Amino acid sequence: MQPSGSFDILKDDLSSFDARRPALVTFGEVMVRDTPADSERPERTRLVHLSMAGSEYTLAIGVARLGIPSAYITRVPDNPYGRAVRNIARENGVAVERIVWAPKTEPIGRIIYEIGRTPRRDVAVYQRQGSAASRLDAGMVDWAAALREARLFHTSGISFGLARHSGYERNFLLDAFREALAVKPDSCRVGLDFNYRSTLWSAQEARDCMTPIVAEHVDFLITTIEDMAALYGMGCGRYSARQIVDGDIGPLEDEDLQAFAREIHSRFQTRLVAITIRYPDSFEQHRWESAAVLRDGTFFRSPAIRPVTLWDRLGGGDTWNAGFYYGLLTEECEARGMAKGVRVGDAATRLQQTLMFDLPILDKAEVQALMKADIEGGGKRTAR
Repeated sequence: MQPSGSFDILKDDLSSFDARRPALVTFGEVMVRDTPADSERPERTRLVHLSMAGSEYTLAIGVARLGIPSAYITRVPDNPYGRAVRNIARENGVAVERIVWAPKTEPIGRIIYEIGRTPRRDVAVYQRQGSAASRLDAGMVDWAAALREARLFHTSGISFGLARHSGYERNFLLDAFREALAVKPDSCRVGLDFNYRSTLWSAQEARDCMTPIVAEHVDFLITTIEDMAALYGMGCGRYSARQIVDGDIGPLEDEDLQAFAREIHSRFQTRLVAITIRYPDSFEQHRWESAAVLRDGTFFRSPAIRPVTLWDRLGGGDTWNAGFYYGLLTEECEARGMAKGVRVGDAATRLQQTLMFDLPILDKAEVQALMKADIEGGGKRTAR
């Protein structure tokens, strides 16, 4: 069964959300992003744009800008960059009262990012070892207060990879996560974007850590077929894991995605699986679609694969997550919320990837306008 219907998010009644009680709470790491501002390569530039980047940070801002109260928790140094993390989130409507402040001399994560152009690929150099955020530990956050009215608690696999990347004997963020789970309300769902990063840890290290987390705690799992193929040898219907890893696959049919989701549900006992799918035709021209499947088999897929002319792809997946969660949080029926989330997420990410930098500086009206155009068409000159 595939739920259908159009959605007008401008007419959503958000009165049940209390701005003082975030409905979505997320935590992770924010990095300072250095991007050459003079079209030079990073080693030659003397002028950079400073911006903020972070999976869960982007998500929290995206959800807040769509009108749902959200909160973001991290650990940052008490210096200008740490205060910028707080200020940018706050100016976009995100609650930041529970940010943990580290000594000003502790490092904040950084990413040196060179935007590519066909045929030159983008280049990202991460500097995350020993970051203040990687040492966000149990006992630092009043999770019972932070999650008191939360409907959804989210993080990503990136957060749990930071300890291995930094060479710690203990995974501080994992201990903080477990502490939060122990006190969260029963009605609060747990969402996770698998978000495997080989720059942080090996596939085996990620499996050892993430498998019990997902199997024991996660209700809503967001992932890609590439991550599941690389880490678990999981195929996608007609396509084997090797074909997926090698990029040797053709069109994905509904049955392929449904078989993929069934295997995830069977392995991890998840409540819902969401799948994001990017088709990079060139550096500047991508196509995008997504799908979601409930444990009972209810399935919804993007009505069409849509083109995106990229300006900057970073933050695209996290912005989709924000739109998807908006759908889930604004509909009582989970199947309808899933379908709405796919549509809102698709529109939001396609807009965000035409903007520079990671953060989804979007409003509901433009997301709604793109959703409407996708259904009704528009923007074409008609003959007289």
